[in-house]
Amino acid sequence: MLSKIGHKKTWSVVITLCGMLCSWSLSAEVIADLQVPQSQFAASEIKAALTARGERATVTLTVDATAALKAEGFSIVKAGDGFTVIGKDPAGAMYGGLDVAETIRSSGIAAIQPTQQNPHMQMRGTKFNIPLDARTPSYTDVSDAAQKNIAEMWNMGFWKEYIDTLAKNRYNYISLWSMHPFPSLVKVPAFPDVALADIKRSKGPFKENYNLRGLWEGPEFETQHMETLKVMTIEEKIAFWREVMAYGKSRNIDFYFITWNIFTYGIDGKYGITDDPKNTTTIDYFRQSVKELILTYPDLAGIGITTGENMEDAKPQNNVKDKSLRMSAEAKEDWMVKTYVAGTLDALKEQPSRKLRFIHRQHEATTEMILDKMGTLINHPNVDFIFSFKYAEAHVYSATKQYKAENFIPTIRGKVKTVWTLRNDDVYLFRWAAPDFVREFVKGIPMDVTQGYYYGHDGFINAREFTQLDQESPRQLEVQKHWLQWMLWGRFAYNPDYSNERIVALLNARYPEVDGAKFLDAWQKASLVYPRVTGFHWGSLDFMWYIEGMRGGAEYAQSKGAKTSSGFHDVETFIKMPPHKYAGVQSITNFIKGKASTDMSPLALADLLDRDVEAASATVKEFGLVKNKELRLTLDDIKIICEMGRYYADKIRGSTYVAMARESQKSADKEQAVNALTQAAEHYKIFVSLVTANHVNEIWFNRVGTLNFKNQIADALADIDIARKIEVK
Repeated sequence: MLSKIGHKKTWSVVITLCGMLCSWSLSAEVIADLQVPQSQFAASEIKAALTARGERATVTLTVDATAALKAEGFSIVKAGDGFTVIGKDPAGAMYGGLDVAETIRSSGIAAIQPTQQNPHMQMRGTKFNIPLDARTPSYTDVSDAAQKNIAEMWNMGFWKEYIDTLAKNRYNYISLWSMHPFPSLVKVPAFPDVALADIKRSKGPFKENYNLRGLWEGPEFETQHMETLKVMTIEEKIAFWREVMAYGKSRNIDFYFITWNIFTYGIDGKYGITDDPKNTTTIDYFRQSVKELILTYPDLAGIGITTGENMEDAKPQNNVKDKSLRMSAEAKEDWMVKTYVAGTLDALKEQPSRKLRFIHRQHEATTEMILDKMGTLINHPNVDFIFSFKYAEAHVYSATKQYKAENFIPTIRGKVKTVWTLRNDDVYLFRWAAPDFVREFVKGIPMDVTQGYYYGHDGFINAREFTQLDQESPRQLEVQKHWLQWMLWGRFAYNPDYSNERIVALLNARYPEVDGAKFLDAWQKASLVYPRVTGFHWGSLDFMWYIEGMRGGAEYAQSKGAKTSSGFHDVETFIKMPPHKYAGVQSITNFIKGKASTDMSPLALADLLDRDVEAASATVKEFGLVKNKELRLTLDDIKIICEMGRYYADKIRGSTYVAMARESQKSADKEQAVNALTQAAEHYKIFVSLVTANHVNEIWFNRVGTLNFKNQIADALADIDIARKIEVK
């Protein structure tokens, strides 16, 4: 069936789907030369859902630009014996079709209800530090996660799987982060020798820790110590990324490249280009590279910039970060105007109908200065200029209410909007799901200044998992291993009222061996260990704290009193580090001093942790042995998180009693400290045995060094000695 409404750019696709009972048919006509791959994608999902359930239905997908919907919105209406999905645009029709497919898959045709949905947030993206090549790294390349995934960045199969998964979860863009991507992506006519052929990876060996400024040096970063993973010309690379971006567009997913500055990896001294901000050749090179990036990729939605980490008037000695050497806010913005802004305007001059989004991170520069210097872009009719801001520092799993942006929001209100950085440098390894936490978090974001957010890691690469012992072939995508976690942040950005009942229905369909409601309750109770502990033990940046590894960077841990050389956070750090402003928990120090507070005490927090993980553990035990591999691994991860929660509950108790004993000098307080920390060490041993049954024991992380779970047993035991050495009367 075909339809045409006047002369409007309107099309409809009628899909008769009969599951296993009849043949699959799709007839479609595109009016006004519109292509409809989004609808075809949704149709294939509906067909697969009906086939799986052996049901039949007639579903009509329609785009109507005049519908009373927002962009990407949809409505589902009953139509005879079937249903009609009306989308404001092809994206809306796709999302509506995917909603129908999901309902059929989880609950059957009878469960489809008339509905209307519009996106809560305009931009719903992922943060992806991309390891393109050892010569053009991201900030996370010095890690196992990157080194094991460089080849995947040039694998079309990976990107199709990743993009399809994101589309189902309502994400609509991917931000790719790199320190200097241009040599791997474009040819710059004035600097032809900069473009890089082939894909290379360093053979190492790598040292464990690198400075946080991204200035890496040593033989492992020299060309002669690299191996070729794939032979490609720059022309083939360009063709590859054009294909990736076009595929993304077919799923309503845009691409952005966002850079840190000023980095010149891959240049190798050619043409006199350096990272000196005063170097006029460098300025010209960046300007022309930005222009060529935009012109080379017609489906590139925009670019983004960071005024940091390497914008300095003079180089520090031994690559140690020195704030006194940083360029002034004005000098940074002037450099950006000469390079990224000028290059963007050059490209728009050649492509006057091109629309672009320009994302400027509010990072190591002042908001007012940015607004002043970026006026030509802010006022350009073809540019959507927005900010980017770290909403929760590095730890989105800390509290549902965040304080970091409280001073930033008033400076942009009524002027420009922002896309928030939601950094997950918490959940790397174990499967997490707490929809109530995510829903409350998303609903608390101030929408009057918000254009959306991007969610993801900075100390990890969100590509294929590499730690699971019982692995798939090829290995699972991280977004599939952690399927519900990624679904929650994408889906709630589109519709924060997506209900737990629908999630339970998904779980029942995916894991019929268990009761979905009980499963979700247990999973959620266990998952709350992350924000409760990180909210209490608040190391705001990634190098300060990583909950799954019980550690931060060694130097930082020692600055907080840790007696360990590994970066393991011992009793001293738990006493000294304060809670998150909105965690609702007293610090140990304030509790011991008896300061009046409406917040719960550290001991009450420990009891809450224990109560929830015991309830979750009881449910998992009730399920017994299961056959489904994914379910088994998920239940195993819940057990791991529960044991992690038991460890932290006793660690918090023990640390509190240590501080109490030091204050009171009572043997009873000391005894409680020793007992609690002895119990914590026993839980840590069990935790390690559970982790290493399913995951590799040693992982090299970018920000917190090499984590060896078994080696840290000695650190957990050392906490007991701290308590034993307390002198009492």
